[in-house]
Amino acid sequence: MKRLGLCHHFSTSKARDGLGRRLQWANEKYEHLLQQRLPRFYILYSTFLNGFRLLFQDAKEVREIKTRMLSNNTDRWKLPYRELEKLRQFRRDMIKAIPLLLISIPPFANYVVFILMYLFPRHVLIPHFWTSQQLVEFQAVYHSHRVQSYRPVIDGLMRAVPSIKDVNLQMSLLELCGKVQRGGHPTVSEVHALQTLFAGSMLGLKSLYTDHKKQLCSLLFLTSNLPSFLIGQRLNNHAIELMRLDRALSQLGLHQLSDAEIKQACYVRGINGYSLSSSQCREWLAQWLQFSVHLRDPEASLYLHSMVLLSVNYPQPHHCWHSSLHSQRLEEYEDKIL
Repeated sequence: MKRLGLCHHFSTSKARDGLGRRLQWANEKYEHLLQQRLPRFYILYSTFLNGFRLLFQDAKEVREIKTRMLSNNTDRWKLPYRELEKLRQFRRDMIKAIPLLLISIPPFANYVVFILMYLFPRHVLIPHFWTSQQLVEFQAVYHSHRVQSYRPVIDGLMRAVPSIKDVNLQMSLLELCGKVQRGGHPTVSEVHALQTLFAGSMLGLKSLYTDHKKQLCSLLFLTSNLPSFLIGQRLNNHAIELMRLDRALSQLGLHQLSDAEIKQACYVRGINGYSLSSSQCREWLAQWLQFSVHLRDPEASLYLHSMVLLSVNYPQPHHCWHSSLHSQRLEEYEDKIL
């Protein structure tokens, strides 16, 4: 009886191995046929397969990170930079991916989903399923949408100038906004000089007008279709999360990051790293960390506004405004102050 059981075990294993080899051969044959007959579809097919592998790998890593946090009773903000960034990015990816997964649950709905994925990859897919070319193209599109909020954000700061009681802070903010509008790139010390203004009741997130807060949402690619107090709370939470990520990144050191990681870090913080050289990205990110690691949680508003102030004209004034309009507005605000 034992011999029969052993023989049965061996025969089952051989059959399973043989079936596995046949399936692998059929899959390789199918992929070769796609590559020869439908090369464009093959690229899409292979990108999807690789995307699912990356997604499952990320899910596994996130589960391991959370398991270690629970078993060691570790505070989330004491995690290393890469683990913090993995948790942040995976959460954002899942928020976008879950609706698509829910749509695909009904029978035969996966065919509709596949068509949507093919026709609208930027809208329905997460970066795991983008090609390297699509990553550059799509992030350039998203950044162009973000850039449209830069001018309204600066205009919002200019409108607040006459209401500031401290004359020195009035002039500092006016000069800073004027420098940016002329196409200049502010220094870290010029931005730091306004810390008390943004931490106080004038330009803190709770005090900003709703329209101003909606413009700030665009910097972080957040929806603005929420009540004003919820918008302010989300902006504050996301800003604090990035501030703590910056501290973890500063502890790790920029030299530890690959060029791809550096470009992505720049992109998250307000500048399109994929349109800059690696050296420019490292230079900008070093300046950014020099600014951000000294901020406290109540200064989240300054952090968000600096995503405009420190990026709009770096390295060249691509988005500066017409000088005559700038001069006219400066004169208007100076008259109000005087």
